[in-house]
Amino acid sequence: MTFIRSHPVLSFFVLAYVLAWGGVPFGSFFAPGALVAAIIVVSLTEGLAGLRALGARLIRWRVNWIWYAVAIAVPLVVHLVTISLNQALGAPAPNTAQFTPWYGLFAVIGMIIVDPTGGPFNEEPSFRGYAQPKLQTTRTPLAATVILALAITGWHAPLFFISSFGLQPFEALTTVGVTFWYAWLFNHAAGSALITLIAHATEGSINTSDLWPTGADLTRETWLYVGVWWAVAIVLLIVSRRFWTSPAPAAAVATTIVKEPVS
Repeated sequence: MTFIRSHPVLSFFVLAYVLAWGGVPFGSFFAPGALVAAIIVVSLTEGLAGLRALGARLIRWRVNWIWYAVAIAVPLVVHLVTISLNQALGAPAPNTAQFTPWYGLFAVIGMIIVDPTGGPFNEEPSFRGYAQPKLQTTRTPLAATVILALAITGWHAPLFFISSFGLQPFEALTTVGVTFWYAWLFNHAAGSALITLIAHATEGSINTSDLWPTGADLTRETWLYVGVWWAVAIVLLIVSRRFWTSPAPAAAVATTIVKEPVS
């Protein structure tokens, strides 16, 4: 208990790894392990007040409408740019059946948001709702996000080696790049894990393997997707460089529960 109270974020990640990786010998990955780990560590170190704070970040909806728009628009634009670049480099027109009807995309986003077994539902309350604010109490957003990018990518590592998930090891680079985007959004959206949950669900709403099922076109698309997310991260690092090296906004730092701010 002394170690956990002294190193809560490290304890959280160790437990998150143990729980999620527990299914690897059986060809599975227990994504809810991240959320379970956060709940256990918060319960032991902060009690009921900490659990209320964790839940408050997940339902923090009173933020400026622009962050809802940004959370949905940026991932969709990344997908659009990736698809367009792949076609420009010689890929045929992609299979667009998953976008018919067009409003079905938003139904998919909604289902991903509330899926208790999926990555977004379990990762955002824990990684952004718990670990990011904790790390930012004594670190700049840049330092906190570098730590998170490495820890989160490592947590996902088994997914890139279990064939049933259909992922390639180099796709771990996407996780690194997108972590900077989620961190930027979280901090600008008044520390709302709900906003990053919407963004994460939107990012995962388009099944890229369905666009070009196999072959060089799919491989190229996957590399392009990595590159576009890294371009987004680099732009955010350059354009918002003062934000990254300044103290994090008060609403995005781990404190006792405060009145929900409107950004």
